[in-house]
Amino acid sequence: MKSGMTFRKGQIIFGEGAHPLGLYCVNNGKIKLSHRGEDGKEQIVRLSKEGDVLGYRALLTNERYNATAVALDDTDICFIPRDTFFNVLKNNPDLSFEIIKMLSTELRKAEDRITDLAQKPVRERMAEGLLFLKETYGFEADGSTINIVLSREDIANLVGTATETAIRLLSEFKNDKIVEFVGKKIRILDNERLIRTAHIYD
Repeated sequence: MKSGMTFRKGQIIFGEGAHPLGLYCVNNGKIKLSHRGEDGKEQIVRLSKEGDVLGYRALLTNERYNATAVALDDTDICFIPRDTFFNVLKNNPDLSFEIIKMLSTELRKAEDRITDLAQKPVRERMAEGLLFLKETYGFEADGSTINIVLSREDIANLVGTATETAIRLLSEFKNDKIVEFVGKKIRILDNERLIRTAHIYD
């Protein structure tokens, strides 16, 4: 039996190291999934939004969660208990295929991210991180302001750098008229230049 759950901004949805109890379907809201390294530093490994499904990998492999999920704003979740999920999966081959596709996509994105963190300079990673935020959450009504508020620390944890470095790079992007700040939000002024800075090519 599925059930609805509401999490306020900052609330933990599930914690790294916990046993999976079911599947989390995001009805609305924004979520960060982060992992802490041996040095205690947080690394954001995924950002989720409405329509995303969380926790299926740990559920299918019967492993503990390898990340902590935290609501970035008020978030509504549809929770499907473990037994219910597996019963549906056994009787629905199409759903099994969709899960395999999601796992394959997640693996590819993880491989791309590992490569970027290992090989790209931090300025390129920052530009790519902003483009990723735009792709994930879209723009507000003005067509240029990214529709998510992240702390500078969260942005640093997304691109894999120190908070001080993230602040410096964002200031450089502002001075270069690539972005500007609207309160705590970021407005992209020159998307093409951001793409060039990230060295992303079709």
